[in-house]
Order: sequence, then C-alpha cells, then structure tokens
Amino acid sequence: MSAKSPKTAMVFAAGRGLRMRPITDALPKPLVRIAGKALIDHCLDRFAENGVERAIVNVHWLADQIEAHLESRRRPEILISDERALILDQGGAIKRALPLLGPDPFYLCNTDAFWIEGPRSNLQRLVAAFDAEAMDAMLLVAASAGAVGVDWPGDFNLTREGRLVFRRAREVAPFVYTGVGLIKPELFAAERAEVFRLAPFFEAAARKGRLFGLRLDGLWLHVGRPESVAEAERAIARSVL
Repeated sequence: MSAKSPKTAMVFAAGRGLRMRPITDALPKPLVRIAGKALIDHCLDRFAENGVERAIVNVHWLADQIEAHLESRRRPEILISDERALILDQGGAIKRALPLLGPDPFYLCNTDAFWIEGPRSNLQRLVAAFDAEAMDAMLLVAASAGAVGVDWPGDFNLTREGRLVFRRAREVAPFVYTGVGLIKPELFAAERAEVFRLAPFFEAAARKGRLFGLRLDGLWLHVGRPESVAEAERAIARSVL
C-alpha cells in the first residue's frame, strides 16, 4: 500500500558544518550558494514543487541568518524549531517536532546536498514506492560512483527486493544516502532522551528488514568541503550543456 503524498518535511539546518570551515565560520552551511541558490532553497523548492505544505526547519549555528533568509518564504510554510540553547541531533530534532509533523510518514531532508532531477520527480517516485505496511523508512540513495562530492566508501548495499543493508567495516558500498527519505513518526514516540541520533533508527529498521531504498534518477551533489562548492558548480554547468 503506497503512502499518500506527504504534506510535511523535517529539514535539518542546525549543524555546525565543521568540514566546510572557514566558510561556515561566518555563514551557516544551509546558506552556502550553489548555482546562485542557497542549499536549503534547493531542497525547499523541490518540496514546494511536489505539494509539501509545511517544512519544520531546526536551527542552532548562526540561527539568526537562517531565520532571516527564510522569513519571506511562503511555499512551503516554514516553521522554525529553535535549538539555539541545545542542539538535539537529528533524532532529537524529530522528537521535538513530532506535534508539528503529524501522524503520517513525513519527508526527511539534509541541507548539505541536492540533486539534478531525472525524467520524473524523485520525491514522487519515493512516495509511489513507499509501502507503509512493509516499511518503517525508505531512503533515496545514489550510486556512489556517479555522485559528485562523495569522499567516503559508501553507506549501503541494496538487495534485489529493495532493502538497504549497511556497509560493513572495511567494505566499499555502492550506494550513498542522499539525505532525503520518508519515515514513520511512530518510530520516535517511545524515545525518552532529548538529544539522540537518527542513524540508530535506520539501523533498527534494517535489522527488521523494514529499511528500504530507492535509487535516485538524476545526479546527486554533496557539498561537504569548501572545494565541493566549485566541484558542484562545474557539474551543474556540464549538466546544462
């Protein structure tokens, strides 16, 4: 049974962006501009195009800049989750935002990457493939070899049935997590901690055979280091030739 198209997204914008220093000493990573557009707007524009009505954006590092940047945005509606006093990590950010996220599966989105779309919307493909009865989460993954800015040995193997298997130590995996996915809010309902990571929830779902992946149709660009900015700009320029 496919999920209905989500109307809500959790957008992670609170990180310090240490690998992007010195750029991020004065500018939060979500506001780094690629092809004339801030990274956070690349993902928010994708959501707006696909019917997402509300995005919860958590903020911590240089939060004032992110709030000012998003103040005039109308689609999707922006709700700020203020973590200035204490950064909650991605799992904790979701837990705090649960009352705003609602009871249905919602989108996840990191703000250090984006993609150039293929023939069909990847968000629509994700929704069409998500089976709420069989899956706890479905992540959009990209082939490591074809992506821009991948400087680690991959994240996942993908089975024939579409399940994700985490890369083992000293193994090179063919797929990377794009930072975008669909996940069920009930996974976090019983968590009592305030600050906690998201990855263990992916790992728990994978152990149960309920973590699935969908291969990105298009080009994924990860902006993790200062030199990645120019690398992404060159890749975009090549894509429009």
